[in-house]
Amino acid sequence: MSGAEISLALSIGDPSGIGPEIAIAAWRARHLSALPPFYLLADPALVAARARRLGVDVPIIEISPTDAAGTFHDALPVVPLRVRLVDSPGLPDPANAAGTIEAIDRAVADCLAGHAAAVVTCPIAKKPLYDAGFRFPGHTEYLAHLASRHIGADVTPVMLLAGPELRTVPVTIHIPLAEVPRQLTSELIVTTARITAHDLANRFGIARPRLAIAGLNPHAGEGGTMGHEDDRIIRPAVEALRAEGIDANGPLPADTLFHARARATYDVALCMYHDQALIPAKALAFDEAVNVTLGLPFIRTSPDHGTAFDIAGKGIARADSLIAALKLGHSLAGGGMKAIPTPTETAR
Repeated sequence: MSGAEISLALSIGDPSGIGPEIAIAAWRARHLSALPPFYLLADPALVAARARRLGVDVPIIEISPTDAAGTFHDALPVVPLRVRLVDSPGLPDPANAAGTIEAIDRAVADCLAGHAAAVVTCPIAKKPLYDAGFRFPGHTEYLAHLASRHIGADVTPVMLLAGPELRTVPVTIHIPLAEVPRQLTSELIVTTARITAHDLANRFGIARPRLAIAGLNPHAGEGGTMGHEDDRIIRPAVEALRAEGIDANGPLPADTLFHARARATYDVALCMYHDQALIPAKALAFDEAVNVTLGLPFIRTSPDHGTAFDIAGKGIARADSLIAALKLGHSLAGGGMKAIPTPTETAR
């Protein structure tokens, strides 16, 4: 099967959210959007029920990952989960936690085994998982756990928001704003920047990535008059990166970092906290931005939005971000043209 195109593995996410319907919508737009083949890890009965609820005719075929590409243009390939899912649009149910996690586990396993080109994930919600005993902070941290278990070493995941006009990386992510100054360190900035530069070069094909490093305080601290973190934490990190040969510039005032002329001077902006990175990314490309996890031994992309329980099952969810995530995952995987390992090759 050398040279055969392999599909993307798409996990269902929280089935009470919009994951099932944006997966259906993406498949229905496969020709218009020139989508690469993907298969959905889900409960086929739930997918069929959601299609009926939306009033759309979607042929569904239960299939193995390695056979998905050959049927993708005629039917939505679904790799069945071992557990059944509760079909409750808009009403998250902890009973779906096992299936939500199983879909992620199997997508990652397929990718690591060479049966999928990349992992693409529909959104999950933390509370139903927590209520069922899930003990990871979120999606990204769980993917890093799976990667660490596979390679036998710690993995540091980095969140990249990628849109047509801007890429941003938050150095600190899901923590209260008051905690940011306490958790922000030069070492964390350097580690995040190294992973970002490495993956931009090796996966995005940017030979010498240009990193703009945002300041934490207004005016990047303005010489210490508006805070000392910029000079005490961020500037030494930038100096260390430059000493390693990484093209890093900063700390730069965040209020002038995201206009068009500024964006032309860098390939990615490293931001010091969650909203500093996500607000400009979503303002410029709310329906097109893609969440990419860097630093993993496999490619992972995801729509840059949540489960949207408030509109689940209503047929109004847009699949634009998922379509962008599928396209980017395919591109980062080199177009999906890879050999699918035979059992003998896998054993070796």
